Amino acid sequence: MGFFSEDSDQAQAHDQVTNAPHKSELSHQLIAAAASYEAAKAYEKHVAKNGKPDSHAEAKQIFAGLTGAFLDRLVETKGMDYIDAHRNKIKDEAHEQAEPQLTGEN
Repeated sequence: MGFFSEDSDQAQAHDQVTNAPHKSELSHQLIAAAASYEAAKAYEKHVAKNGKPDSHAEAKQIFAGLTGAFLDRLVETKGMDYIDAHRNKIKDEAHEQAEPQLTGEN
């Protein structure tokens, strides 16, 4: 099924963000791409375990929650408190990247 391939921009961003030392130079776009990739992986696991959501709206809500969870974990594990001030913008960017994957427009 896979939303993003292992060599996609989002996958590369995910690797760069999760393996980077603490630094504030990471851009919103890079973090958003990493969050959308992480959410896509977690969503695929969720669907495999629980089946597809009843509606597209519910799928988007699940994606939003998974994106937020990734950002929260990033702040907690890497000490990236500066993300807090921009969290909504980053979440919006991650959702924009994930939306075509959910609708099959990839």
